[in-house]
Parts: sequence; structure tokens; C-alpha cells
Amino acid sequence: MSTETPPPEGRTAEPDWETVQASPEFQALRSRLRRFVFPVAAGFLLWYLLYVLLASYAPSFMAIPVWGAINLGLILGLLQFVSTFAITTWYVRWADKKFDPHATAIREEIERGRL
Repeated sequence: MSTETPPPEGRTAEPDWETVQASPEFQALRSRLRRFVFPVAAGFLLWYLLYVLLASYAPSFMAIPVWGAINLGLILGLLQFVSTFAITTWYVRWADKKFDPHATAIREEIERGRL
């Protein structure tokens, strides 16, 4: 006796993922994601590279005292963590507003067997 439930009428058991990926809706969703992720990732990597280069080649700049034993290098290092959390928060808010509604619509189309 099989425990598998049959797919809803008019729908195959497994979606044709190549058709889904070729659909204009999916292509637009993928493009939207890339337009956000690639520039933000590039910006963060440049920011990180700047920090590493300053630490390597400008130690006197990084050693500038700011307040007591706290120097510019320490502040910039801590800002790496702050920027990581800020980017994460930005992405989550962006995805909730701009990405997830379109992804949900595509998923519903797949579940209905239209894609």
C-alpha cells in the first residue's frame, strides 16, 4: 500500500524546473535579486579590503588615538561588525518588501501547475 498522495488534478508530480527557470517571472525575480546582492556584496568586500590594506600599509593611521586606549583601527574593526549587521537588516527588509512577494507568487504558480 502506497502512502504517497497523488498530485492535484492537472499537475504533474514534479514541476519542470527548466521551464520554471526559463519563465519571465523567474528571470525577473533572479534579476531583482542580483541587482541588490551583487552591488552590496561588492561594496562590503571593498570596505573590508580597505580595512585590511589600512591595517597592513598604514599602521600609523590605524594607531591614531581617538579616546584613551581606543584607536582608529579598533573603531574601524568594530564598524566591520556593525556594517555586517546593517547589511543583514537591510537585506531582510528589502526581501520582505521587494523579493518575497514575487517569490511567493511564483511558488503559487508552480503549485497550481501553471509553471
